[in-house]
Amino acid sequence: MNLPNKISLVRIAMIPVFVLVFFLKALPYNYVIAAVIFLVAAATDFVDGRIARSRGLVTNLGKFLDPIADKVLVASAFILLLAAKEDIFGELGRFLEIVYIGVAVCVCLILARELIISAFRQIAATNGIVMAAEKLGKYKTATQDACIFFMILAGSFSGTFGRIILGTGLVLFAAATVLTVLSGVTYVWKYRVVLKDTEK
Repeated sequence: MNLPNKISLVRIAMIPVFVLVFFLKALPYNYVIAAVIFLVAAATDFVDGRIARSRGLVTNLGKFLDPIADKVLVASAFILLLAAKEDIFGELGRFLEIVYIGVAVCVCLILARELIISAFRQIAATNGIVMAAEKLGKYKTATQDACIFFMILAGSFSGTFGRIILGTGLVLFAAATVLTVLSGVTYVWKYRVVLKDTEK
């Protein structure tokens, strides 16, 4: 197994550790630690991809492991954020419910987009069409990672500082939602030939 694939496996192995620390409230500043673990795991995505491309180590196993690791990590993080409603969003006071509902709806949109594009890529592959990575998709990933980091971090702080961190996370989350939907629509439109209704 080559180095990029090992890094992808490490990222997958970090997910249960991330989840455990997130829920381990007996651990001081558990959300800060969880946020750092998430950020390190997310950063390995850029590392393994760069190594694989620069050294010619792109493999079928890597093509399978890398997106699986990314999607499970991000999906897990969003689900955890929704599960920790009071800890993460409690500083919003009377705005808690409306913001929480908005975040939940956007999380559903983000996860739906990931599932749809994954299925779309599979259909494209069976037709011999390779969907190249777009810059918009990379911006989407970076923004998602950043918003998750700040929103998890907010769970360990209160008062003005906590609200600033959460506010930063929510602004990034809004941007991530827009970029996620926009990149999904862009992919489908650019490769719309995949959906052409023809007999095989």
